Amino acid sequence: MRGGSIDKQTVSAFQMGVLFFVFMTGSSIINIPGALIGKANNGAWLSLLLSGGIGFLILACILFLHRRYPTMTFVEYSRHLMGTPLTILFSVFTISFLFYMQSAIVNDVGLFMVSSMLRETPMYAFTFLIFAISAVTVRAGLEVMARMFTLTMILTAISILVVLIIAIPDYNPSLLLPILPKGIKPVLYGAYFTFGFPYAEIFLFSMLLPFVNEGTTGKLSKTMLAVLGINILVLCLSVICAIMIFGILAGEKPYLLFSLARIVEFQEIIQRIESIIGMSLILGSYMKTTITLYVLNLYLSQMFRFQNSQALVMPLALIGFFMGLVTIDGATEWGRIVTTIHPVWTFAAFIIPLLLLTVIALFKKKDN
Repeated sequence: MRGGSIDKQTVSAFQMGVLFFVFMTGSSIINIPGALIGKANNGAWLSLLLSGGIGFLILACILFLHRRYPTMTFVEYSRHLMGTPLTILFSVFTISFLFYMQSAIVNDVGLFMVSSMLRETPMYAFTFLIFAISAVTVRAGLEVMARMFTLTMILTAISILVVLIIAIPDYNPSLLLPILPKGIKPVLYGAYFTFGFPYAEIFLFSMLLPFVNEGTTGKLSKTMLAVLGINILVLCLSVICAIMIFGILAGEKPYLLFSLARIVEFQEIIQRIESIIGMSLILGSYMKTTITLYVLNLYLSQMFRFQNSQALVMPLALIGFFMGLVTIDGATEWGRIVTTIHPVWTFAAFIIPLLLLTVIALFKKKDN
């Protein structure tokens, strides 16, 4: 039984698709291209195709379990399929990663602000505001989030598209070759990196799909699969455009689209529009933080059967803020965590329990 009004709101399949798109694309389109090109060189887009293919398999598992148990979240059908003790055991990894994840998203914004835009401002000034606004948004509920994020997604998408279009005269397609200058290993390493961020994180929507209106559930699978395909296409496009501008130097720029926006111009009318990309990063990370906080709050509420789930939102946001103060020690340390620890942790926290439940559900007779 779901407790608290925060869990009683529903959205349409289209609105769930919007939430899925902003979660998968919002911060990754700013953060992934530079780091990925640094690891996979000109084959970065191949890495995205490989990890994106794994993302489709993860989403297929989630949609299968949702069709089998349409009114249950991951926590609820986990209890149903393998019992409370095993659910609690696996949830130790899941909950710990969700705590880390919400903190990491916000701290990434803070690192960007203090390294690129407002160097003299302490990072906690940004992280505290994002957590505070995200917590208020979570308390407003899923319906409000879906309506709000539709508008912000459109604004963010348009701003990024404008930057990529204005840069067309500067593109040099010859920089895309050779595709595999150092062989296949860098491409596989890039796929490992992008598996952990963002494609393993699709798992979070196993907690949200039951809140789709019954009248639109028939469109849900097609919507989610189409959105994931669009996400892969958008990320590949941003990587290819970046390589055509910067070549091998693209891998040395951590916020690649921000760097791209600094150099593009349209005659003398449009120049120095990097602030637009900066705002896109902030909005995208805010939306992803809000969805992560919502899922963390819902997961804990259902795991421990709290009747009023809203009571947890503010404390969870505060914990995430304090974790950011003590766990992230500069951009270099953050980069090491994301590229080495993050994929392994997501596999243990999200993928192992999801695959286990999928196998159990396949062999278990369907409930009447």
